[in-house]
Amino acid sequence: MDLIKKLTGKNPSEYEVVAKNLVNNSDVELFSKLVKQEDFLFDFIKNNVAKRIQNACTKDNYRNLIAFLEYYSPSYDTMIASVLHSFGRDSLSEEMKELFINGTDSQKAYSAKYFTFTPEFAKEFLPQIRMNAKSEFEPLSMNSIELLSLLKDDVSKSEALKALESEDEFVQYDAVKFLVNYQAKDALDKIVEVMKKSSLSENIASEILYLVSIEELIEKDIDTACLVLCYIINAIPDIISPASVCDYGLKDVFANLPLTSSSAVVLRFAKEKFEELLSNDEYLFDCDKNTKDEVKAVNEFLKGINSHKLKSLFYDELFDGSDFVFFALDFVDEVEELETLLDSENQTLILKVLTVLKERNHLKDEHKNIALENITSNDIRQIVEVL
Repeated sequence: MDLIKKLTGKNPSEYEVVAKNLVNNSDVELFSKLVKQEDFLFDFIKNNVAKRIQNACTKDNYRNLIAFLEYYSPSYDTMIASVLHSFGRDSLSEEMKELFINGTDSQKAYSAKYFTFTPEFAKEFLPQIRMNAKSEFEPLSMNSIELLSLLKDDVSKSEALKALESEDEFVQYDAVKFLVNYQAKDALDKIVEVMKKSSLSENIASEILYLVSIEELIEKDIDTACLVLCYIINAIPDIISPASVCDYGLKDVFANLPLTSSSAVVLRFAKEKFEELLSNDEYLFDCDKNTKDEVKAVNEFLKGINSHKLKSLFYDELFDGSDFVFFALDFVDEVEELETLLDSENQTLILKVLTVLKERNHLKDEHKNIALENITSNDIRQIVEVL
């Protein structure tokens, strides 16, 4: 029988033997196979495997895990680092430091995680940690940033805050990811402002919820929370996996949203999105049963919400300065409501209004003429002229 199947199976007499042999024999080949297959294993199975390997480790064999550091896995890095630290804190620090500075990216990533258990030992090579925090190998970058956070390194934090002001959106996004992994909650407001202006808004919104929970956001500022939710919903399934519906607990979030003009936009937008997710099997094809069931449950909840009640509220967001106007426009049928926005100073908003009017078969030459009087961008003028 396949050793991986035994290690991941339910029979203690099998998985305990395989786990012990894996550690005792420093079976790099088996561990590398385990890492390669992790995308096909459920999280609870990987958690079980991590516990089984940890239980097989002793003061006499723990050093055998060092051979596994060539094969990085986010599922086992905390376990391996914990074991090495637990048994080898007094004897491994220099060796792990050497790996962090001169090892492979995988070895460096494990080493960074190792030092998160005793960050005070890492102060002497702070410049290397800052450098590795910028690595293109994401596990190394993430673990190094976590270590910088534990060290309360203000230099790297200040650099990230400065990068939020960059004109390069990808530099901004990297700064957001740094600050989120650093757990710089005091940077939340600046990150939100970047999200509002960025073409990577959906990506940034998904990062924000690793910094603060949606419940915290709702309590802090309902409008900010709703804007993050709009971008999260918009990102499913192309940017964010439908499994995020479970991860973020969206059903409970929607059920407990205070009803305001901004939350009405969220709920109306969500109604359409979840109907769309269930309209085509391809959207949920790769999802597990739990995710599919949760998407269906959210859809059923949203179907029970009165759309007319939502409409009476989200129309309050149909003004030039609203953060929600672009989301709300898709659900507006009244020509008069749309026409009022053709005098907007936001040229992208004017184009969106014209596009909605065309979709509703209400676009007239006079609408285009009014719009063109307020549009200075040649690119947008060309699009308007061919609508």
